[in-house]
Parts: sequence; structure tokens; C-alpha cells
Amino acid sequence: MKYYVAVLAGAMSYGILSTIVVLAYGQGYQLGEVVGSQLLTGFILSWLFALYTKFKHSRKAREAGLSQGAAAPAQAFQRLTWKHRLLLMAAGTPTVITGLVYYQSLRYIPASLAIILLFQFTWISVLIQAVSKRQRPDKVTLLTLLILFGGTLLAAGFLEHGLREFKVWGIALGLLSAVSYSLFVLFSGKAVPAAHPAYRSAWMVTGGLILLCILFPPTFLFNGLIWSQLLVFGLLLGFFGAFIPPVLFAIGVPHIGGDMAGIIGAAELPVAVLMSSIVLHEHVSGLQWTGVIIVLIGVALPELYKYRLSRSKTIYS
Repeated sequence: MKYYVAVLAGAMSYGILSTIVVLAYGQGYQLGEVVGSQLLTGFILSWLFALYTKFKHSRKAREAGLSQGAAAPAQAFQRLTWKHRLLLMAAGTPTVITGLVYYQSLRYIPASLAIILLFQFTWISVLIQAVSKRQRPDKVTLLTLLILFGGTLLAAGFLEHGLREFKVWGIALGLLSAVSYSLFVLFSGKAVPAAHPAYRSAWMVTGGLILLCILFPPTFLFNGLIWSQLLVFGLLLGFFGAFIPPVLFAIGVPHIGGDMAGIIGAAELPVAVLMSSIVLHEHVSGLQWTGVIIVLIGVALPELYKYRLSRSKTIYS
């Protein structure tokens, strides 16, 4: 049960980010300052966790009285060659692009709509996999995509208000964040999977921070802005966005499986919509909440189908 709770807590952490960003914008902070403070906090926390993990392994080895135990964790860390580290840093760059375009979309569209557009990574990931493998999606996948599309139209409020009520630029940025997040999911799972999760996370955050410093030089570190309320927003965004979810996912996903993690991870959507409604006072109609529920059903449908299929085989075998 604790592994399910870990993945659930990680997904819920992601769900509150958009609300924090909108509040930061309300205080006059800019995109580079918001994302920069978030990644800087995530960078520090990730490396502290990696060093703690190394120390913990070393202590356990010494307590066990192993002759080479003290050197084993260090060797595990050193097995990451610079080629591996560069691969991990490259795999971490899509998270920066996702954060930049997603947070920028919040300037043009409501947070409740932005998270729904980001959630389109579910069918975009399927499309990318189908194109890369040159395989046509099966009937269950196609039905899932149809449900997701219909639920999105309801949840986004397109059927109630039409596209004229929303800024096209904001919608484009929201969809672009979904594409970027799909690439992150694809690359992160294949980048040095044998490495310890703590080290993988630390190097990926490092790569993202380097890219961000190139795109947005961290002037807030030198002009004193970091010691303003920006520090509070950066700590919150870094803790709930760049540190907690990767750690909790690394703990829970290997035990419950990627498919179940995808279903539980969908908790990010209702949390984000609920936070935007309560904290930001954005209007979310009953029809939109119906769309959110339909999207969640669409995410869970493939796993439910697999469960029913496996149960049928068990009964008749």
C-alpha cells in the first residue's frame, strides 16, 4: 500500500504547481525567475539526497562488516561515466522546455485549462510510440483516445464557451507542453536505467538547470531578488515539482508497475483543477468536472481492460 501512496503523493505534488506559478506571477515575477528558482531548489535538494543515499549505503556496508562494502557505493556512483552523465543531463532538458511553455501558457489561459492541455501527453505519447514502432494502435487504445478527446472538450470548456473565449497562443503553448512532456517520459525511461534513481534524478535536474541558465541567465541570484518572496515560491516549486515527485515515483513505480502508476498519476489532473478553483477562484462548471472524470476513466481504461482479460484467463484456465 505504501508504494501506491508514494505515487499518489507524487502526482498530487505535481497538481499544485500551476496554482503556485499563477500566485508568483501575481507578485510580478517573470518566467525565467520562477522556473530558475524552482530548478535551483530542485538541484540543491536532489544532490543533497544523492549524497545522503551514498552515505547511507556506505554506513550499511560498514555495519555489515563487508570488506569492500565501504567502497561499493562510491564505485556505484563512479560507474556513471561522463557519457552516462551527459545522456542523463540531455534527458532532463525536456522538463525545462515543459516547464517554460506550460508556465508561460498560464499567462494566457486559466490554470484549470492549462493542466488539461498538458494532460494531452497521454494520447501524444501513444502517437509517438505508434509512429516510432510503425504499429497501428489496437482497438482499446483507439477507444481510450476517443474517450480522452471527448473528455478534454468537456473539461476544457470548449463546448460551453467555444474557442473564442480562449487565447489561441495560450492553447498552443499548453499543447506544446504536452508534446515536450511526452518526449521527457520517452527519453527519461531509456536514459541509463541501471543507475541509482537518486543519481539519475540529480544529473537530470543538473542538465535542466544548465539549459535554463543558457536561455535565462540567473540574474535574480545577483540582484538580490532571490531574497524576496521569490525564494518562497522557488522553495515550494522546487520541493513539490523538481524533488518530491521524482523521488516518490522512483520508490513506488518499480513495485506497482508503470501502467498502474499511470492511472494513479492521473490524480494530478483533479488536484490541479480543484486547486485552481479553490485558491485562484477560477470558475469550473459541472460540465467541466464531468469532463475531468471522463478523462480519468480514459486513463484507467487500458489497465482495467488488462485486468479483466487476465481475470478471464484465470477463471477459464
